[in-house]
Order: sequence, then structure tokens, then C-alpha cells
Amino acid sequence: MNQAKRQSRKLGWRFVVYAVVVIFVFLALLRNLWVDVYFIPSESMEPLLLSGDRVLVSRTSFAGSPIERGDVVVFDGRGSFTPLNSGTAPVAEGIIGAGQWLGLVPNNNIYVKRVLGVAGDTVKCCTDGGLLEINGVPVSESYLYPGDEPSALNFEVTVPQGKLWLMGDHRNVSLDSRSLLGAPGGGLISTTKVVGSPFATVWPLGRLHVIDSDTKLP
Repeated sequence: MNQAKRQSRKLGWRFVVYAVVVIFVFLALLRNLWVDVYFIPSESMEPLLLSGDRVLVSRTSFAGSPIERGDVVVFDGRGSFTPLNSGTAPVAEGIIGAGQWLGLVPNNNIYVKRVLGVAGDTVKCCTDGGLLEINGVPVSESYLYPGDEPSALNFEVTVPQGKLWLMGDHRNVSLDSRSLLGAPGGGLISTTKVVGSPFATVWPLGRLHVIDSDTKLP
């Protein structure tokens, strides 16, 4: 009888171990192939994303469809936004903690910004009316943080093939592609570095909602 009980306990513990392993493997596949969780520690994408938000990011957002102006993207900033010298403080605001096991472990190479220019676009700021201009067309940006101007820094850039020009919605506090003009890469990031797009805020509970970032620009 005692031997049967010991055998039953062993089988029970083995089942628990196997179940835990299966769950972790499933979560790892989920994170790397479909959906990940990210923590927002900065104000650079307000009012769309608030500091302290945890958001779900779809890794399949752009599968079979091109990245367009107005899209909000999560991307790997290594080689562009992230300083090559590890001893230097980050030069681009909007770093987000990667969702390594529910967003608890930070990854300072990951950023979130809005796409303002795709391949072939000329992005300029600002017009006489104080607006951003894309391919000669003034753009009214409804997503900007209230009271912010499109850019305190004047610039004009033409986006090469396979690259993106990115800016935060809270322009007065966002360090983005504008801040890296003159640096290697000129603040442009490769489309291959895009991880996906945020589609829902899951924490805090009072902020639980689907993210409406579907803003198409001319």
C-alpha cells in the first residue's frame, strides 16, 4: 500500500512538472510568434500610451501588409536608436520593457513610436502654418499631445528604401528620429527591425481598452 502511495505521488509531481514545462513552452511560442506584453515607462507616446501602461503587441500586425504612415510600431532600436556605446545614456525617449514573462523584465533596446515617413517620402517641418509636411502636403495631427507643436526642431528628410522616419506623439518630450539627425543612420530605422504594433492596454485595470491607433496620413 505504501509503495502504491509513493508511486502515486511521483506520478503526481511528474505531471505537475510536465504541465509547467508545457505552459512555459506555450508562452514562449506565443511571445515570439504572435503576441507579447510590453511595459511603457515614458510619456513620449501620450495621450495614446501612458507611462505605466502594459500593452499587448501583435507580432503579426504587418504580415502580408506594408507599414503605412500613421502606424504605431514597436521596434528594436539596436544600431539606430540605441547608442552603440553601452556606457552612454539612451538618446531616444520611448524605451519600453519587453514582455519577458508578463512585462516584468525590461529590455532597453525596444521602442515605440509613430511612423511619419515611409520609403520615398519627404518629411519636413514646419510649414508657415506650423504644420508637419509630408510630400509637400501639410498634415493636421489629431493624435498630438494637447498643446504640443509638431516639432520645435526644423528638419527635412527623404526616407530611403526599407527605412522609416519615426516620431513620438508627445513631441515636446519625445526624443526620436529628429534627435538622431547627423548620427549614423540619421534616425531612420529599418523595416526589418519592427516587432509589431500595440493593440490593447491590459494594465492598469482602469486603462483596459483596445488601442485605436488607426490613423492614416496622406
